[in-house]
Amino acid sequence: MSGESVLRFEDVCLWFGETPGLDHVSFEIAAGESRIIYGAAGSGKTTLLKTALGLLTPDSGRIFVFGEDVTGLKESAWFGIRARMGMLFQEGGLFDSMTVGENVAYPVVNSLAYRLARHEANGEVQDKVREVLRFVDLEQTFDKVPSELSGGMRRRVGIARAIVTEPPLVLYDSPTAGLDPITANTIVTLILKERDLRNAASLFVTHRFQDGHLMAKFRYNPSSGQIEAASQDGDKPGRTKFFVMNGGRLVFTGTLAELQIAEDPYVRKFAK
Repeated sequence: MSGESVLRFEDVCLWFGETPGLDHVSFEIAAGESRIIYGAAGSGKTTLLKTALGLLTPDSGRIFVFGEDVTGLKESAWFGIRARMGMLFQEGGLFDSMTVGENVAYPVVNSLAYRLARHEANGEVQDKVREVLRFVDLEQTFDKVPSELSGGMRRRVGIARAIVTEPPLVLYDSPTAGLDPITANTIVTLILKERDLRNAASLFVTHRFQDGHLMAKFRYNPSSGQIEAASQDGDKPGRTKFFVMNGGRLVFTGTLAELQIAEDPYVRKFAK
């Protein structure tokens, strides 16, 4: 493991009536690591993310977030935990009635820490928002509304909102879906940037093999501001692992090399 464990599932099961949402799912992710999650529609990918966020409660098994057993927590007890987690929803999930700046500021001004520290100047929040918009190369959109942005720009704003509090764990739900290849690669570059500059753990749901390949084989170089191929040992053992889900189960867990030689026909569909 690369560092301190930030999320662990132990034999987690969740059912929707007679349909399994998660079927005996176990895994762990530490700081600076990535988990790339593939699977057909309805295989349990988004269910896994929602369960990690505490939006769904498992029927059995245990979940640990930042070392704390959160399995039976009440909703009110999740507020402080979620403040340390970032989430990029499908299509970006921005509030149409808010400006870009207001969207990105939302996790900050609604956090418990902020409400307890009312003396913090509004200008400091704006400075933080502009800083994270610069991180995704969109500071010029501060006063715009989401409808004025392209699809790729909205995803980038969504990433800014997800990481504005510098969370140690970020969950990405199909961040490249529906985007052209160049824009999709830009999104993955930003996710690599967040992982490599801030040592964030990443759970990354995607349908694109290229996304996982970039996460496993490339790193962000802060000197050039670009991603570059990692050295032979640049991707530390276990840093990037691949999951394939089917019927709520993890039917494959392994490295990129192991995914590419998998013999199971279902798993192989996600290896190209």
